[in-house]
Amino acid sequence: MSNLRGALACAISAALLCVAPAVETLAKDTGYLFVSNEKTNNVIVLEPKTLKVVKDMKVSRRPRDMHFNAEHTLLFVACGDDDVIDVIDVARLEVVKKIPTGASPETFAIDEKRRRIYVSNEEGSSLSVIDLDQGITIHEVPTGAEPEGVYIHEDGKSVYVTSEVGDLVHLVDPDAGAVLQDVVVGTRPRRFVATPDGKELWVTTELSGEVWIIDRAKFANAGKIEFLPPGMRKSDVTPVGIAMTKDGKTAFVTLGHASHVAFVDVATKKTVAYVLVGKRSWGITLSKDEKTLYVANGLGDDVTVVDVASRKAVTSVPVGRIPWGVVIDE
Repeated sequence: MSNLRGALACAISAALLCVAPAVETLAKDTGYLFVSNEKTNNVIVLEPKTLKVVKDMKVSRRPRDMHFNAEHTLLFVACGDDDVIDVIDVARLEVVKKIPTGASPETFAIDEKRRRIYVSNEEGSSLSVIDLDQGITIHEVPTGAEPEGVYIHEDGKSVYVTSEVGDLVHLVDPDAGAVLQDVVVGTRPRRFVATPDGKELWVTTELSGEVWIIDRAKFANAGKIEFLPPGMRKSDVTPVGIAMTKDGKTAFVTLGHASHVAFVDVATKKTVAYVLVGKRSWGITLSKDEKTLYVANGLGDDVTVVDVASRKAVTSVPVGRIPWGVVIDE
């Protein structure tokens, strides 16, 4: 009997060893799209070529911002109604850990070198500084009301945070746990992108319908860009999501209720094209080869695929209710 048990154990071990390489392959550069849906409390995983659903993952309530770790073995998801960041094992496509945050986490950034997560807590009006390895809060930094966008300075010593209600961008010292300086921008600032040369920080301001540009050396305003797609009212233009090419030549801005993405020439600060997408376009990500944009349409319950070269929407795929963001495993 013991020999039978031993043989069976060996057989099971061998089978598991055979499966393991496939799991490792799955975990690296799958190209999968991950879409967070605020109202259905799930993350949809899509195969990029067919856009078919690979998995529908239940997560904590109100998933919003998402980021991979450096190795793309883990995906972190801010879940606003449960005050946690869910951690997903990319190979298994399962939630394996929950990290406590402040009240209603919305967006965040990961500092791999210093092993920290910086989380904006919408209802807590604070920035949480969290130890990435231990999952514990080091500092809770008071900010203006409804903080959202988070961007880490390249030296890791300071963090930029938007305050939607305060119409401010904060410069935060995460070690001291304090705001060092503020700059006033347009109404309801949302998210950031920095130019690759490190000179400018671009901030979407939803209710003023603009992108404000901050001179990072002076930490002062250096101009703004306005938008108005053909046939749209100015009040419909509500910019939120923003992305930029690696060479810093082109920026892409989602225009919310105006249902367009603006293509902006970074050097001239001029819009060169508007691409019609879905209802309340918010979240946006650019593929690694920079040929494709993926846009999460919050009131369309879908993701629109945009061909960058032709500046045209190729297709839209249903996901869940109120998709917030989309990221790519590549």
